[in-house]
Amino acid sequence: MINKIDALLQEVENLKAANAEELEALRIKYLSKKGEISSLMNEFRNVAADQKREVGQHLNKLKEVAQNKINELKASFENSQAVNDDIDLTRTAYPIELGTRHPLSIVKKEICDIFARLGFSIAEGPEIEDDWHVFSSLNFAEDHPARDMQDTFFIQHNPDVLLRTHTSSVQTRVMEKQQAPIRIICPGRVYRNEAISYRAHCFFHQVEGLYVDKNVSFADLKQALLFFAKEMFSADTKIRLRPSYFPFTEPSAEMDISCNICGGKGCPFCKGTGWVEILGCGMVDPNVLENCGIDSKIYSGYALGMGIERITNLKYQVKDLRMFSENDIRFLRQFESAN
Repeated sequence: MINKIDALLQEVENLKAANAEELEALRIKYLSKKGEISSLMNEFRNVAADQKREVGQHLNKLKEVAQNKINELKASFENSQAVNDDIDLTRTAYPIELGTRHPLSIVKKEICDIFARLGFSIAEGPEIEDDWHVFSSLNFAEDHPARDMQDTFFIQHNPDVLLRTHTSSVQTRVMEKQQAPIRIICPGRVYRNEAISYRAHCFFHQVEGLYVDKNVSFADLKQALLFFAKEMFSADTKIRLRPSYFPFTEPSAEMDISCNICGGKGCPFCKGTGWVEILGCGMVDPNVLENCGIDSKIYSGYALGMGIERITNLKYQVKDLRMFSENDIRFLRQFESAN
């Protein structure tokens, strides 16, 4: 009987199963109540008394080895199934390269992060707007050139429905619904009816800022702008403010920064002046505050606005605005390290 047990032991040690069904069949064959090991247990009753100890040891070893072998095969199937569950059978066989953020998204996030450190929160609004929020509430005269069809996309020949030309419309919506103090930045896409070229496009992106509270002064605006310029470009960046005109701010100014390429010494990029214009700003006109339901005798505020493409050009020296919207992979891959 020992020879029979040893032969079965060798057979058990070499067991293999291609799937769970085959494994179950092996378990039934060897370990079930009617299996081969149980049959040997029944034969064990007829073994002579002086041989029972030796035969019993062989029989116990066979049962233990068979149980371990079945468990081992079962574990291997479970591990294989777990691995297969992680495989996406719809995935392409070709390697998938990691992408990168668009350069405009990179710069927009950086601008928003800088102003977030000054306590500004993000506000958004619709791109299809009405005349009141885009023009009238912002102190634009009825005959202002910006209302002309050459500058504005009107929808269905309706002079009251249009694509927003700036994100200032978001500011007016916030001022109508929210009580001061207000401290927001408004990133978003805007549209103007312009011929597409290397320096202009019919759509582009802006970030505008608004701060309304008691005793807000031009000095507060200047300090915020200086902080932004140093954080966005470098600690050595200088700014200057030039008088300008905007219907919704008074006084108004254009802000220049010292050229970040030549350090203010003069180069072709800054046209030899050492300065580059980056944004417009000013104190919110009292008429705008009153139009939005804010008492201009109690509150004052400042506003600023910049083109994201303009800031991106300064940081990365992109000379053609059309490259931002053409989705040329060769261009976008240059920004992988800036992601």
